[in-house]
Amino acid sequence: MNFKKVLIICAHPDDEVLGCGGFISKFVNKINIKVLVIAEGSSCRFEANSNFNRVEQEIQKRNKYFKNAMKYLKINKYNLNNFKCGRLDEYSIIDISKIIEKEINFFKPDTIFTHSNFDVNNDHRIVNQATIQATRPNALNYIPNILSFEVLSSTEWNYNYSFNPNYFINLSTKDINKKINALKYYKTEINKYPHPRSTEGIRALSMYRGIQSGFKFAEAFQIIRVFKS
Repeated sequence: MNFKKVLIICAHPDDEVLGCGGFISKFVNKINIKVLVIAEGSSCRFEANSNFNRVEQEIQKRNKYFKNAMKYLKINKYNLNNFKCGRLDEYSIIDISKIIEKEINFFKPDTIFTHSNFDVNNDHRIVNQATIQATRPNALNYIPNILSFEVLSSTEWNYNYSFNPNYFINLSTKDINKKINALKYYKTEINKYPHPRSTEGIRALSMYRGIQSGFKFAEAFQIIRVFKS
């Protein structure tokens, strides 16, 4: 595919690194990349009656992690929303789609990366659905390429419906190291092995996807649609 302008649409801060961190490292100086985040990623870990100030502090901390990771990956175009984490089903799918449509109309990407509809995380599936809804092909809103990415600790835990990639990006050792280092900015999100979101987990998945595609390291994607004129 001939990527020129790529919009990465994800549910939470850190999904962009887990799903596309290697891609970003490889292409950030070659193509135009923007990241759109829908939800804040932290409030779902607290009870409904939790101290508001404490929850707000955690949200702002996660937002700071995101901005630091974007700076490290040299991404200066992003839009960080703060819809309730883990509760995207409380919003109208139309409202989420409208946010995506607005970004598309402004940024005008030729390619979109978003979540897989097979993910265990419900927010991920909702963002996938909203993206598909927002990118229905028409003459005024034509996105040729849409692909889904995998997110460790979500995609691989759906044991009934598996993510079946059919598009692979060859990554260098530098790219995979930058992906790992970018995730380390999310101090509350990276875990110790054998958790999937660990240094070893990220490297193991990239090696496995490399084995599948004949590379040392790779990121894998599933094509949702590709239009050729």
